[in-house]
Amino acid sequence: MDSKTVKHHQQTTKKEKTRSVTYRLPVRLVEEIESEAMNNNVSHNVMARQILEKYVQWDRFAEKIGIIPVPRKILDTLGIEMTAEEINEIINVIKPVIKDTVLFIKGKYDLKRCIETLEDYMKASGMKSDHRIEGPMHHFIIQHELGSNWSMFTEQLLKEIFREFMPDKEMKCQTTESTVIASIVLGEEFSEHNY
Repeated sequence: MDSKTVKHHQQTTKKEKTRSVTYRLPVRLVEEIESEAMNNNVSHNVMARQILEKYVQWDRFAEKIGIIPVPRKILDTLGIEMTAEEINEIINVIKPVIKDTVLFIKGKYDLKRCIETLEDYMKASGMKSDHRIEGPMHHFIIQHELGSNWSMFTEQLLKEIFREFMPDKEMKCQTTESTVIASIVLGEEFSEHNY
């Protein structure tokens, strides 16, 4: 990919309106946020915004839809022994769960809302992901660092989701033990954040 022709997909294309608010918080909590902000080299205002955005986009729904945190090491260990047949079984179980989750969080089930929900999930889970656009080609990059079986799972799940909404489009994937790059033609104007 030529870096001059690749543009990164941004969630907000226009400047959001802001409003100042004041909250009374325990000193201990404020100090923890300030300390974490300093460790991440951001202002405490940015840190508070990130915390609130994560809550609004994902955390407020997680308990309602039955999502529980699972340590990465458990997923890593489970993935080592997964067979292709077990990956298929998991995908067959997870597809209706994804649909229910998207319907609950976004209020409608379509490709854009599905992609956006998966991005929100990855962000909340600490997985690295990126959406790059190169002309009409869209590249969805997911770095999970859970091993080759989870790469196969991710690739197959993405293919199933896109096939559901765009059966005539072919998705091509490149995978490593920790990364999946799924590429598909969606057009230059496609944005999962505009629906």
